[in-house]
Amino acid sequence: MSMATETSAPPRPDAVVQPSGRGRRRTLGVIVLVVVLVAAGVAVAVTKPFDASGASHPSVVDNADPTGLATVSRQDLSLQTQVSATLGYAGSYSVVNQAQGTVTSLPTVGQVVGQGQVLYEVDGAPVVLLYGSTPAYRSLSEGASSTEVTGADVAELNADLVTLGYATSAEIPSGTDDFTYWTKQGVEKLQKALGVTQNGTLTLGQAVFEPSAIRVTSVSATLGASAQPGQSVLSATSTTRQVSIALDADEQSELAVGDKVTITLPDNQTTAGVISSVGTVAAAGQNGGSPTISVLVNPTDPAATGTWDQAPVNVTITTGSVSNVLVVPVDALLAQSNGGYAVEVAGADGVHHLVPVTLGLFDDADGLVQVTGTSLGTGEQIVVPEL
Repeated sequence: MSMATETSAPPRPDAVVQPSGRGRRRTLGVIVLVVVLVAAGVAVAVTKPFDASGASHPSVVDNADPTGLATVSRQDLSLQTQVSATLGYAGSYSVVNQAQGTVTSLPTVGQVVGQGQVLYEVDGAPVVLLYGSTPAYRSLSEGASSTEVTGADVAELNADLVTLGYATSAEIPSGTDDFTYWTKQGVEKLQKALGVTQNGTLTLGQAVFEPSAIRVTSVSATLGASAQPGQSVLSATSTTRQVSIALDADEQSELAVGDKVTITLPDNQTTAGVISSVGTVAAAGQNGGSPTISVLVNPTDPAATGTWDQAPVNVTITTGSVSNVLVVPVDALLAQSNGGYAVEVAGADGVHHLVPVTLGLFDDADGLVQVTGTSLGTGEQIVVPEL
């Protein structure tokens, strides 16, 4: 029986460039075997690749290397990147004291303090935590007129009093930044709850404003020591779970706020998350490494992240996806002399031939690639290395 003369075709690519979502470009290292082929366009006769019943053999050998067959299919593909990250809590706060006296009570590390609760004490008098981004810098009391005492600090005090139930929204409408009669009444109710003199004046040093409930991470003040205005008492975070990533700056374009991710926890359980922030300023890498940017992830179900603090986790980020596309195994790709790629189709008649393909999205996890601009059809058998 006459056989076609066999020659060596160009090897599969050591690296191929793939398109990705939002116009991104990413280089994927593809390790493949060098398969000996006939010159492009010449059919190769294969001795009995199919038996009389038409069933395919588990292995087809048409050169020195063993090969197998894979089926062309249609399915969804996604491009994913996995990075190391740290699970912790959002925000970092330094609580500054404004009271004068002696420190008589302090919270413990890990303690959570919420709105209207006592944070620490000076001379036995409680310092209460209220919510707001403007720090306490003056005493607040009712003025000679309804607009005499006004400002952002008054607005956040008013909002706190309504939230805590010491005033109604009818008495103090949302956004009110004046210290009114109802503000004074609310302060007196707050003072009664704290067990201090009910004079309707929120004295400087009697309250600390922070954006939310806080979780104490360290205490810098000492019991029995002098408390001075402007002195840092403790450090804290919010109670909001967050994952932080120090990402190589050159990968910034691959991520965007709103991208969905999967967080792998220290016990190998997974939970979903969403990218909430992508930094724009690069910081110097550790130990002379590449510059990095800060990427923050909010877990979709914070309770599912457990109680770990500053725990190492892995984050899998989906950076591109396509639906119902023609796919083939990556290791079926053959580099062509013209710079393109092809796959080797095993025909039902026992003849193999090359079919050119254009590469689309790569799925790293499953070793698949989208192909377009080709005559390939779903269900066709193509040759792959048998590793």
